[in-house]
Amino acid sequence: MTTFNDREKAFENKFAHDSEMQFKAEARRNKLLGLWAAGLLGKTGDDASAYAIEVVKSDFEEAGEEDVYRKVSGDLGDRAEESTIRAKMAELMVEAKAQLMRDLK
Repeated sequence: MTTFNDREKAFENKFAHDSEMQFKAEARRNKLLGLWAAGLLGKTGDDASAYAIEVVKSDFEEAGEEDVYRKVSGDLGDRAEESTIRAKMAELMVEAKAQLMRDLK
């Protein structure tokens, strides 16, 4: 029975770790997306950082990334098409995960 309990505990720990890493990657991706969008909006410095935080906070409205997309898309208007924003989100998720992996070393 001990082996089963040990394996169960290990799976629970892995799930918790993976969930935490996914949350961190999404938050970092959203910050990077916010900085990218801020550039398109002509924001720099503290204004760009503040906007990036708004984008990160927008992710807490509902599950998934649609709330983030709606925030950025609504703010950008005709400065970027849907496909451009979604492609940037995918690209930045890869970058965010790579940054997290570098930070762990």
